[in-house]
Amino acid sequence: MKHTIKTLLALVVFVATTGFTTIGTGYDIGDIATDFKLENIDGKMVSMADFKDAKGFIVVFTCNTCPYAVAYEDRVEALNKKYADKGYPVIAIMPNNTDVKPGDNLKAMEARAKAKGFTFPYLMDKGQKIYPQYGATKTPHVYVLEKTKKGPQVKYIGAIDNNYQDASAVTKTYVEDAVNALLEGKDVPETKTRAIGCSIKV
Repeated sequence: MKHTIKTLLALVVFVATTGFTTIGTGYDIGDIATDFKLENIDGKMVSMADFKDAKGFIVVFTCNTCPYAVAYEDRVEALNKKYADKGYPVIAIMPNNTDVKPGDNLKAMEARAKAKGFTFPYLMDKGQKIYPQYGATKTPHVYVLEKTKKGPQVKYIGAIDNNYQDASAVTKTYVEDAVNALLEGKDVPETKTRAIGCSIKV
């Protein structure tokens, strides 16, 4: 009994000190995502409804301070440049608690976007209300949505590709494969992968 209590206490300490977030229910493949209205780095409020001509969206939960997210910044920008004109723009959402990670505040987000030349919206999940709806647990964590009559339908959840360390060594481009399939009217070849990144800070 004492051993069990010690184990539970150790787990509580681990969760408290690492910022570990548990996997929520969130969206599954085929679910309809609720639209959001979040503040962009330019001060304007942005929602999916603003993109009248979009066929879908590449929603990326990301931030400034996570090394994994930073490693993927150029690839996220490349996704927007490749697919925005084809109807699948990137919408980036910063989900972290900025009291825990002040380097992810709106001013820092704006500076980062300017330095990197982001061409996509970079939104603040103020109050951390949106990422739990999606079930995002990491930065980065990607959701590919397709516009349907019922609303934006979840078609892919997970990682951007299979090598965060080296873009030139990537052999599986999960997000690109998903969007290409949707543009061609085909089934997404791999609908779920494990997101690799930092835990979202609450």
